[in-house]
Amino acid sequence: MAVPAEATSATPAPAGDPQRDQLLRRLRRAEGQLRGVQRMLEEGQECRDVLTQLAAVKAALDQVGLHLISERLRTCVADGGTDCTQQFEDAVATFMRFASLAR
Repeated sequence: MAVPAEATSATPAPAGDPQRDQLLRRLRRAEGQLRGVQRMLEEGQECRDVLTQLAAVKAALDQVGLHLISERLRTCVADGGTDCTQQFEDAVATFMRFASLAR
């Protein structure tokens, strides 16, 4: 899946950044949960149990996405540059796409 250009325009966090490290931990945990869902399907676990774990994976990914979007908006406001209006509009558009994908 391609990432929209405006979603990548913010400067990435440097290696060793605590927020970046926390997001990576969350993504790794979600990856482990997703492997668990795959294992549950292979083992023929109850549908309700599989769906519960799948919802947990989705919620974890949604939290990472919302954090990324909110940090982008915070950066825009903190910088207070003249192009903040366009950055804000881009961030809102990204948020709206993210929200529609999260359904």
